[in-house]
Amino acid sequence: MGGLFGVVSKKDCTNDLFYGTDYHSHLGTRRGGLAVKNPGGFIRFIHNIENAQFRSKFELDILKMQGKSGIGVISDYEDQPLLIRSHLGKYAIVTVGVIKNADELIKNVLGWKAIHFSEMSIGEINPTELAAALINREQTFEDGIQNVMERVEGSCSLLLLTDKGVYVARDRLGRTPVVIGEKEGSFAATLETCAFPNLDYEIKKYLGPGEVVLITEEGVEQKKPSGEKMQICGFLWVYYGYPASSYEDINVETVRNRCGSFLAKNDDVKIDMVAGIPDSGTGHGLGYASEAGLPFKRPFVKYTPTWPRSFMPQDQNVRDLVAIMKLIPIKDIIEGKKLLFCEDSIVRGTQLKDTIQRLYECGAMEVHMRPACPPLTRGCKFLNFSRSRSELDLAARKAIYELEGEDGKNLDEYSKTDSEKYNAMIEQIRKGLKLTTLKYQRLEDLVKAIGLPKERLCTYCWDGAELE
Repeated sequence: MGGLFGVVSKKDCTNDLFYGTDYHSHLGTRRGGLAVKNPGGFIRFIHNIENAQFRSKFELDILKMQGKSGIGVISDYEDQPLLIRSHLGKYAIVTVGVIKNADELIKNVLGWKAIHFSEMSIGEINPTELAAALINREQTFEDGIQNVMERVEGSCSLLLLTDKGVYVARDRLGRTPVVIGEKEGSFAATLETCAFPNLDYEIKKYLGPGEVVLITEEGVEQKKPSGEKMQICGFLWVYYGYPASSYEDINVETVRNRCGSFLAKNDDVKIDMVAGIPDSGTGHGLGYASEAGLPFKRPFVKYTPTWPRSFMPQDQNVRDLVAIMKLIPIKDIIEGKKLLFCEDSIVRGTQLKDTIQRLYECGAMEVHMRPACPPLTRGCKFLNFSRSRSELDLAARKAIYELEGEDGKNLDEYSKTDSEKYNAMIEQIRKGLKLTTLKYQRLEDLVKAIGLPKERLCTYCWDGAELE
């Protein structure tokens, strides 16, 4: 999905920029980048972070970087920040999101005179370069950003590093969060608020959907007010977000604890212990155990010194290997026990199936699974939260195909909790994973756990609902 961080300070901002961006490493997959501006111009570094930590790739670069303003990004695959020279002046840009109508926009932009795009090695146009082209079409940065917001289908939050300061813009429907922080002499913008505490920033403002501000050494100036409609991604609280972060002033770990509590309230299974699939399942598991009055234990421990997050590698076989190698089972806790695991979600189910098999090999008597969100019946149209190339990779869609004999049939009926087709789908997934029992979170309980009205949340991947 990606993450971004920007800072403007009365003194050198490089350390804050470096560590603030590093706190988004859990969100990206392949690229990291930093850019600072000083009287001599822009200094930029971009590195591949697939097989190394962001911090280790940039710790020597920051010794060469000085400036009072800067932006940083963790990307899915595209090189960022980009340095742009246009009639608006020189600036650097980073974006987070996904442009679903990129081909249409590129064709339109190429219709303008004297316009070209550099092509990435994967044969695609860098979406951040496309956003810059849309900005450059207008006569001011403010109008250019508005052009991006109006024309992009999908989502796009962005930072522009300019002579004036850093422009900060949240996606038109607020699908990703953007938050402003302040400390003496500095202002910062972040996707993850967990970047703030250890850098001594206090949250000053949660940007609203489509809101645009300019941060300078002196303060925060609103350039475009917030829109009324919001569709922030509910999956941020379930899985992607870091436990110490808050979105819309709602903490991630607190929501995960509430998710686990709802799962326990709707359950009556007889088990010996509760566990969470590390790491994001842990918060859900703790909430379940507390509500049920059962012990929370760790049948698996995660080995983190050399193994990155398993969703990062692009190759499925490599992802599966990482998933196996990073989780080490503890046979003394597993053997002869009835185990219930809370998991953030079941996306493809391939790694989970291997994990469950290892539990049985260690002597587990029963393995029960309680995902903290409903079945994912649709691929995301608005953010790159899954590396799946086809919706048939989704465990729920695969089960529907096996039951119906064709893809995408009766999706609305399969999305209704406790309907006949829903129950048949869950049973098909359970059998495929070889679980003793499988019970998903109800969508209405997930919405309650988050604490926002449903119409303010994007729940498309679970029920197909879209804002009209």
